[in-house]
Amino acid sequence: MKQFNIILVIVILLGAVVLSTMGSGTVRDLKSGFLSLVSPFLKTGDAVGRQIGSVGEDLKTLDRLEEENRTLTLENRQLKTTNQLLRDLEAENQKLRQALDYRERSVFQLLPARIIARDSSTWWKSVKINRGFEDGVESDMPVLTESGLVGKTTTVGKNESVVILVTDESCRVAAKVEGTTEKGIASGFRVSDAASLGDIQLAFLSKSANLQPGQKVYSAGVSGGVFPSGILVGEVKSFRVRPLDGQAVLAPAVELDTIEDVFVLVGAK
Repeated sequence: MKQFNIILVIVILLGAVVLSTMGSGTVRDLKSGFLSLVSPFLKTGDAVGRQIGSVGEDLKTLDRLEEENRTLTLENRQLKTTNQLLRDLEAENQKLRQALDYRERSVFQLLPARIIARDSSTWWKSVKINRGFEDGVESDMPVLTESGLVGKTTTVGKNESVVILVTDESCRVAAKVEGTTEKGIASGFRVSDAASLGDIQLAFLSKSANLQPGQKVYSAGVSGGVFPSGILVGEVKSFRVRPLDGQAVLAPAVELDTIEDVFVLVGAK
């Protein structure tokens, strides 16, 4: 590397000596020729510089676009989440308005209650509510929502009560089929009928009942019974003829797995 530097210095000195011996015209010619020779490269270098600068600007623009895209994506997700919360609040408000309206229109005295626990056993379908005898709750009081029948109270404590659901075998409701003269007893299925757990059976119908899916079934309100007349129990899913009677399978009127708020029917207004 040092030898190259020495040679370069010697060449430059020799060039200077040669140029000093030349006339001014010759020097100008050499300069002109040199500039003509290197000018294409100078132009090319300038163009390359501009292209490199343009690429740099493009890269900066791409980075900005990616950052803006990330920001917009985050804002979009935030808006979607907010909209979902608003929809949930609107749905909850609608449910509460319907419940309050039902309570106002009811001829009965309805005590609002909240489900605080659920029995997970397949042998016993029940829930626990946050109302007890201090609130006027007694055993064998109907429990319902604006959608229909939930069940009835059984064990009543000071501030809590157990509610047997209409899908439990031990909860029996005298019921009638809308638009017909058919009456029967609605209750939950036995645990052995695993395929039907969660549905309601309506038994002791006439064999000729021939009920159709979608027909509504209401409490019949028999004398001395627990449930007053006109509470929606469920809708017919299917009907079959048995050796001694006709039997319908009902879908409960209330989504018992998801309800949170109920009313206890504590008396007449």
